[in-house]
Amino acid sequence: MQSALGHIETLGLGTAIAALDASCKAADVSLVGFEKIIGLSQGVGVNIQIVGEVSAVKAAVEAGVSAGNRVGKVISSNVIPRPHEEIDKLIDKFKISSKAKDETEQELKKGIQKKI
Repeated sequence: MQSALGHIETLGLGTAIAALDASCKAADVSLVGFEKIIGLSQGVGVNIQIVGEVSAVKAAVEAGVSAGNRVGKVISSNVIPRPHEEIDKLIDKFKISSKAKDETEQELKKGIQKKI
């Protein structure tokens, strides 16, 4: 486990992309996962999870929240410095979920290209 886990929950994908872009540019952090949340504030929410050193994650989340609020609405954010070892299990689920989503998207692209 790296030193901190951070998350930014936004209303809409565009807001999440802006937040993630700003987060990754602001500090040395890694995206470990994202989740779509249906029914958040009568819309679709996106939660992004990042890891890195404590100070980097704090800076990244602050930058991401600021950028996200310029584009749309940030619902919540949090930084967990030095999380408990059990959090590794959750981060592994984030990584598996993200990898499965990537593989599904690649398969869909292949199927579309074959039809064309």
